[in-house]
Parts: sequence; structure tokens; C-alpha cells
Amino acid sequence: MSVKTSVGMPEMSRRALLLALLFAALPVLTRGQNPPPAKKLPAGPPAPQSTHYPIFILAFGNDPNWSLRIGLKGPERMDRPGYPPIPLEPAEVTHEATADSWTYHAKDSATGAAVAVHLTREACTDAANDTLSTTPPPSGKYSFRASIDHAQIGSLKGCARIAAELFPKINNQPDQEDDDAKKKPPVPVSSVTNFKSPVAVAYLNAGQQLVFKRGSVARVIPGKPGNDLSISHDGKKLLFTRDEGSSEIRTINQYDFDSNSIKEVLRGSVQQAFWSPDDTRFAFMKFVDGKWHLWSAPVASLESAAPIFPGDIVSIHGWADAHTVLVDGLQQLSWVTDTGTIQQEIPDKDILGDAFGPSSADTFRVHPLNPDLLLVSAEWLKPPASVPTDPHMGGGFGFFLYEIRSKRRVVLSPLNMFAQNAEWSRDGFQIFFTGGDSSRRYATYRMFWDGIGLQKYLSGTSLAIGQ
Repeated sequence: MSVKTSVGMPEMSRRALLLALLFAALPVLTRGQNPPPAKKLPAGPPAPQSTHYPIFILAFGNDPNWSLRIGLKGPERMDRPGYPPIPLEPAEVTHEATADSWTYHAKDSATGAAVAVHLTREACTDAANDTLSTTPPPSGKYSFRASIDHAQIGSLKGCARIAAELFPKINNQPDQEDDDAKKKPPVPVSSVTNFKSPVAVAYLNAGQQLVFKRGSVARVIPGKPGNDLSISHDGKKLLFTRDEGSSEIRTINQYDFDSNSIKEVLRGSVQQAFWSPDDTRFAFMKFVDGKWHLWSAPVASLESAAPIFPGDIVSIHGWADAHTVLVDGLQQLSWVTDTGTIQQEIPDKDILGDAFGPSSADTFRVHPLNPDLLLVSAEWLKPPASVPTDPHMGGGFGFFLYEIRSKRRVVLSPLNMFAQNAEWSRDGFQIFFTGGDSSRRYATYRMFWDGIGLQKYLSGTSLAIGQ
């Protein structure tokens, strides 16, 4: 088909003609005929899903008191008064959009226990433990309701708030310093910032001489070596046991720092004397009728020493409080009152678990401020490959923290050391222990109760801590 147009055709007529030509070129459809199917295009990428969730959150509650930090990657750390902090390893986050709530999953870094933190955006007023806040909301209301489910500790409820001031400043501009930091593993930093070094300590030096140190003054106590060291809580007197040439005859002796004098207080089949918290008496073990029993003696009238528990025991582990002594019989750990009644008993197996075994060399120490927390030194049943073993006994020793209520157990001893005789500092933030390396070099080491800050404290061993 040919179309002739005149040169002088108006513009509108030209457009109409072009449209007519275009429609003429389209295929003609008969009545009732469907148009050809449209060509299927490839599927595009899925619509992006929002990953937004609240960060820089401090969750907290009471009864009991607790707090938990949620940072850029998720849950970072859980804190409870009287316990070391619990480092957390963040995992996935789920968001329930209809309820405006989130669930942060994590893992207890020390025990592997599962942790879930639930956060809902709603007003909350039933928590009063925002101990880290300097400017809490005047109304007492917080923006989020929070709860924690810890597989060992249990469920805790409270509130939460935005707490960006508690977290490091974020720099979105990478620089050389950031690149270098990514190449190096981060150096652990202890949460302990305010602690007190012991004022009075006693130990055995490299020559196995008994040393009593108070402040900067250290005195070597003359005579035979001593063991079972116990310093009074005022830091002025030391009790220790000496063998007197027979396995059946020992003496319990008292050294007075101020007068630089020593005196014998008891003689016979006796050992393991421990000062009471008020320093007015001491508990000790005495062998009677083929068994070791728990006795107590007033310092002012030693002739009044008397048995307070008829049970068969193998060791004393100090005073749990002013009226209770902790003793062990290799089957049960018992809290025995000064009237002879058993306040509490826990099977050794429950405390030691599958990794450690009962031994007369085990020690159990109650935290100075928290009766639920034990520091336990015990023999490994199967020492990790890196742990040095005793050349005579063949076994290895380590120490761990044990929470009585939750049964949470955290090994703290270095896995390249033979570590035993762990003791609390008086402030409860530090742990001192005798450590031996693979070359059998022994010394006293110190670390914070969160397992960080290991360092050599002195060259002696068998440390006892007083004031």
C-alpha cells in the first residue's frame, strides 16, 4: 500500500496518518480470538526484608537483681550482683512484627547453656535495678519489657531502655587502625575495676620456710616448716600445724605478728585449724576412736575445746559464716553449725561433676560475700592434654566456680598449669592459687574472678590470705 501526501498537509493530519499506518500494520484479530500470550519475564530478586531491631539496650530486673547488655551484634554480657559477669555469644534474632517484639538468641560462653532474651516495645515499670543508669526516666517508666531464659539460671523478668552511653562509640569510617584491629584478636578486659590487694598473707617460700607478711614487712617464722595456714581476720595472728616427729603427734601453733612471738596452743592428733570470722575461736580436726572429728576451741580458754560434730570427716574448708563450718567427708560437703546440726548437705559428685573427682586434697571455699558461690580446687579425672600432672600421683589439679542454686560450673584454672589450693581474696574479686608449669616450677598466681588478668603474685606456695 502506498500513500501520497501533499507537501502542504497540516501537522495534525500528518499525525493522524501515522497512527492509521501503525494500526494497519498490527495483526487483525477475528471475533472471539484471544490475544497471543505475553512473554514471561524472569523472576526478580525477592523484596528485601527489614533486619532492624533495637540495639544498645540495657535490660534489668530485680528479685533477684540482674542486668544484660544488648549491643550491635546482640546480647553481650549478663551481670548479677555477687557473681562474675557471664559473657554471651550472640546468635540469630527473630522479630515478631505484629507485636513489635524481638527474641535474641545467645549462648553462655563459659558453659554453653542456651540463652534467650525477649524484648517487647511497651511501657514497663516493674523493674527497679537500673543500677547503671545515671539519669533514669523521671516517671520510672521504660520503653521495653524484657525477660531472660537461661538454661541453667532460669527465667528472669524486668524492663529495658536505650543505653547507647554504655557502649563504645561506633566509627563508620574505616581507617588503618580499624583494619589493624581486625587482624589482631581483641585483648580480654576484666570487668573488675576496683579491688584491694591483701594486707596480710602467709606462705611457704622456695626453701619451704614459713613466711608471714603484713604490709611491706615479711617475717620468716623460725623452726620446723608449717602447714594448714590460717590468718586471723584482723591480719595479726597466724595459726599453723607442725609435725612433731610422729604421724600421730602434731601441734597447732599461733604466731603473733605484733609481738613477733610463737606459742603452742594444742598438741596431739590435731590439724587444720581455721579462725572463726570474729577471731574469738577456731575450728580444727581431732582424731578420736579411729576417726577425724570437728572440734572448736575458744582462744581465751583453750582448755574448753570440745567436739561439735560426731561425723567422720576428712577435711575442714573454713567457716561459711559466724556459726557454720564447712566440712567434707569425700561423699558429702556439709555445712555444720556450732551446735552440731547439719544446716545443708550437697553430694560431692554434684559439685565436682564428670570432670573432677573427690580427694582429700580437694578444697572448697565459700565466697566472702555470696554463700551461693563456691571456689573449688579438685583433681581432674582425665586431665586435658595440656595440663601438667603430678610426678608422684600422676593426676592433675584445676579449679572452678560452682553456683549452688543453679549448678552452673565454670572452669577458671589455666589449662597449661598444675593448679590447686585456690583461695578468695577478702574482697571476693580475686583468686590466688598455687600453680606449677610443665617444668615443675611452682609459684603463687593471681587472677580476677572472671578468669582475666592472670599474673604471678609471688614465688612461694600454699598462700593463706588474711586482712
